[in-house]
Formats: sequence, structure tokens, C-alpha cells
Amino acid sequence: MAMQQSEEQATRGGILSLETAFNEIAGRQQDVQSTAGNLANAYQGADGGKFKTLMETWDGHVDTILVNLDRMVDELNETLREQGLVQGSSSEAVDQEYSRSTAVFDELNGTDLSSSTTQDRAAEAESGTPPRTGSPA
Repeated sequence: MAMQQSEEQATRGGILSLETAFNEIAGRQQDVQSTAGNLANAYQGADGGKFKTLMETWDGHVDTILVNLDRMVDELNETLREQGLVQGSSSEAVDQEYSRSTAVFDELNGTDLSSSTTQDRAAEAESGTPPRTGSPA
């Protein structure tokens, strides 16, 4: 059964809303990472360690949100494809924004997560495994 025009419009509107949310969250994540990088240099001792742990935890939660938003966009795009409609958005742009925000954090934090993919993070999010925060041994 073909998708009604109102359903198609709602699906496309959902995609646009999710992409907007993704971009806004990724932008705020980058802002916080930048500020955290500046503050981390000023914090010393136990306070600095707790601050770093807090920021890593927060960043992991944001990464989980971004992965889930990306999945929702993919699901809605798949719904449109199944109905024979043109893809509603470019999920590649979403993936690029995610990668850019992660790279900025890695640079500020001095970690290398370049081998970690969106799929790795998705699997970690599903299993409840905290995100990797250091270089592999």
C-alpha cells in the first residue's frame, strides 16, 4: 500500500527535525568540548580529575544521543525508500557532523578515537558499554 502524501510529508518533516536536532546538539557538544579543553588546563589535582571524568561521561551521553538521532534518520529514510520515494535527506551530512564533533573533542582531550566508528558507538550504546576515552593499548 502506497504511503499517503500527508504521511510522506510527516516523514520528511520528521527527518528534517531530527537532522536539525542532531546539528544543534553536535554544535553545543563542540562548544562544551572547547570550553572544557580551556578549563581542563586550569584545573589541577582532584578537582581536575573529577572535571575530566564528568566531561567524558557527559560526552559519552551526547554521543549516544547523536547515534540514536542518526539511526532514526536512517529508519525514516528507509521508510521512504521502501515506499519508492526519493531519500528524504543526506545522512552523509549527519555522519560528517558527528565525525567532526568527535574529532574536535579528541583533539582537545588528547585521545585518538579515529578508529571508532558510528557503528562501534552504536554497539556500545546498545550494550551499555561506556564510550572509549583513551587510546587503545
